[in-house]
Amino acid sequence: MILIADSGSTKTTWCVVIEGAVSFTVRTLGINPVRDGEDAIRTVVHNAKEAIGAERIQGRASSFADDGIEQLFFYGAGCISPYSVALQHVLEQTFPEAQVSVNSDMLGAARALCGLKEGIACILGTGSNSCFYDGTNIVKNVSPLGWILGDEGSGAVLGRTLVGDLLKGQLPAALCNDFLQRYQLTPSGIIEAVYRKPLANRFLASFVPFLADHREEEGIHTLLVDAFRSFFRRNVAAYQRQDLPVNFVGSVAYYFERELAIAAEKENFKIGLILREPMDKLVIYHCF
Repeated sequence: MILIADSGSTKTTWCVVIEGAVSFTVRTLGINPVRDGEDAIRTVVHNAKEAIGAERIQGRASSFADDGIEQLFFYGAGCISPYSVALQHVLEQTFPEAQVSVNSDMLGAARALCGLKEGIACILGTGSNSCFYDGTNIVKNVSPLGWILGDEGSGAVLGRTLVGDLLKGQLPAALCNDFLQRYQLTPSGIIEAVYRKPLANRFLASFVPFLADHREEEGIHTLLVDAFRSFFRRNVAAYQRQDLPVNFVGSVAYYFERELAIAAEKENFKIGLILREPMDKLVIYHCF
């Protein structure tokens, strides 16, 4: 009996696998040990355990018991030393019978996208990241640096670029009015949300659906392609393996596959596998 968790800064997916088959999945808020203290982590993990228990009571996995988990594989944003120590501690306390393994979301993406083969694996979601994976370990990683200094191509940076272009008049005024009306925002409200309120990256990433709805607009199309070209130039190019396809996991890569492919071609890269979420492939990796 295995529990696999895939966590971003926004949400965590917990998948219970019994005898190699997915029994059920629950979702909670995201966990990021760099951002979250131990108490906040404990709250989310406790909610996950309660949700798993509720699924068992409803009869979706009659053979499942909370303490029957033998292995727990957690993949998440911010799961790097020394920050991951608090998460490891909470998971071991909450699931005392399980052998717990805490790994980065990047390793989870690499295992899901490449399995046991070498390859380039990338994440394009609220944040972005990339690595060269040798089939076992990540052997090279260009630091994403977060949404202020890096995270090219991510939802947060796409949203940041969109808002900047709208408020600086780089996109049509009608598009700006449509944006402000749709989200019930004012320019001063946007400035306050970005500079004075927490989780500005999530706030900015929440505008990705607007980009999707207006992707045929010339200015939006250019914004998207340029952002993804920047991701290839500033991250993927460093691995110097243009012989390998570039694989992606994440909602931004999934929904903007067309624009991503255009950017890849312009930068002389080939697109490989694109997954919205890594969980199905992680189940295969750990169980087969």
